[in-house]
Amino acid sequence: MMISRSSRFAVLFAGLFLALSMVTADYAEARRGGSFGSRGTRTFQSVPPTRTAPQPAAPVERSMTPNTATNNAARQTQAPQRPGLFNGLGGSMMRGLLLGGLIGLLLGQGFGGLAGMLGLLLQGLLIGGAIMLAIRFFRSQSARNQAPAMAGVPRSMGNFGRNAAAQPESDNVSSFAIPGIGSGFRRTAQASDEITMTQADLDIFQQRLTEVQEAFGREDHAGLRRLATPEMVSYLSEELADNAKKGIRNDVSNVSLLEADIAESWREDDRDYATAALRYESHDVMRDRASGKIVAGEADRPTETTELWTFTRQNGGDWKLAAIQQP
Repeated sequence: MMISRSSRFAVLFAGLFLALSMVTADYAEARRGGSFGSRGTRTFQSVPPTRTAPQPAAPVERSMTPNTATNNAARQTQAPQRPGLFNGLGGSMMRGLLLGGLIGLLLGQGFGGLAGMLGLLLQGLLIGGAIMLAIRFFRSQSARNQAPAMAGVPRSMGNFGRNAAAQPESDNVSSFAIPGIGSGFRRTAQASDEITMTQADLDIFQQRLTEVQEAFGREDHAGLRRLATPEMVSYLSEELADNAKKGIRNDVSNVSLLEADIAESWREDDRDYATAALRYESHDVMRDRASGKIVAGEADRPTETTELWTFTRQNGGDWKLAAIQQP
């Protein structure tokens, strides 16, 4: 069937439109590297939901922190299977009896040989059953001998000696207000390793949001090294290099925090961590590196974004960006 010229032009136009839309989407997502970075021992744990980010956060996709949970699961999967009754010693004995009976049958002993083989098979089953009963008996005796050693341990030792009454209640909520943000920061006390954020810390988180975004837009690698961990700098620098290869530049300006919550804050040895849910707006566009022309986004219309940013500091030093997750 012949295709008319108008139909051909329609198909061609649709294909070009689809290709251009895919290129535009690629530009728009050039800075969106998914969820990446490290949150200490909680890197691969889910972040508690907050009012700002009630949806579960996407799991960390790229991190230099090893995923011990996945490694342990893999080792358990590769663990050798426990031999059954017809494996190991019992299996070897059964195979020997069967082989002996078959050889006797083939050597001309006829049905008498077969009867002898069945008799030996029955004896083997009886011996194997006796061995299994003996093994179970000795195991039960050893378990009973070990049980009294734990009988005198008080229940409170299940929490490694910590008094349950001393644990903070989950209903105690401390609210923090940030100047210029009506919703403010807030956090809920949880376990004993949790730490409390001060107003100065929250002000720094708001400042870091603006500084990191603008440093990324300026392609200021020195500024990123001052504001983020070396791991985060490597990921952000990789995205900047990808943009340069595509001949585009991500221009970010007028960052304004709209709402923020502290999801969790804790200490690990000499390092503090805090994960904050941030909802902000900014002018985020992609420009051609040569001409400066906007190839994606709208300069006069701010975009709204919600992300989970984790900050870290060592020995009370400066807070640095350690991870970004998408809710």
